[in-house]
Amino acid sequence: MDTPRYYEFMNPVLAALRERGGTLTNEEIVDAVVQLMRLPDDVLERKQQGHNMGEVEYRIAWAKSYLKKAGYLTQSARGAWSLTAEGKATDAVDVRTIRTDVRREYRTRRQEQALLHMPPGETTTEGASAALVEVEAELGWKQQVLDALLAMPPDAFERLSQRLLRECAFTQVEVTGHSGDGGIDGKGVLRLGGLINFQVVFQCKRYSGTVSSSTIRDFRGAMIGRADKGLIISTGTFSRDARAEAVRDGAPAIDLVDGQELADLLKRYELGVQTIMVEKVEVNTAWFTTI
Repeated sequence: MDTPRYYEFMNPVLAALRERGGTLTNEEIVDAVVQLMRLPDDVLERKQQGHNMGEVEYRIAWAKSYLKKAGYLTQSARGAWSLTAEGKATDAVDVRTIRTDVRREYRTRRQEQALLHMPPGETTTEGASAALVEVEAELGWKQQVLDALLAMPPDAFERLSQRLLRECAFTQVEVTGHSGDGGIDGKGVLRLGGLINFQVVFQCKRYSGTVSSSTIRDFRGAMIGRADKGLIISTGTFSRDARAEAVRDGAPAIDLVDGQELADLLKRYELGVQTIMVEKVEVNTAWFTTI
């Protein structure tokens, strides 16, 4: 089957959130939508051209952005997505109306901004595709991060992972990277609530491919008896089988951080990624009348 278009994901995204309490992370939304739409493995394995992510994940990102702009979704500072009051009250949306309204709003805003900087008498127009620029900008900076990570030497990526874990409240973080060590690249201690310590081993996978379930099994075999928890940090993606294997019943759970989540973490802790705030000046003309 063909990969569904981004607008075909809009109602499944809303349905997934409604069925699972109204709030989900990016990864949880993708997993829930895949189950709802019963997407086959060959669709899930397709890569988005020019991006280090799958077509399905890429198009779901567009769907979420459109729903956010239309007032059905909101996103927290930590990246969790939630239904707004309007989203909770809506069983299904008219995707054609959303596409038209969002594009019109974006086009109008861009025209107004352009007119502020144009000589009198000139006008400007924007194509309908301009509404997609903001979505592309969000995915674009993440791809820049991933490109930079893929250009790093393997040992430098391990040191970056070490730095990131320290920022995430890990202590005693060491990079080992011994060959023949079952893929274990380092270890650390995670202390929760100042009371409980977890010994954690981690693996760094710096490549653009998809991590398979066999990698998860091999890593678990290496960590058993040596740590309480396992963590795999990758610039790529994890297959559906790999994610299922990571939380398989009866086996020690392994936490997974893919390329998109890694970019978000680097942004949150400002490790090579900074958010620049643009100053906005507003004039209160009424204030001058009170002098």
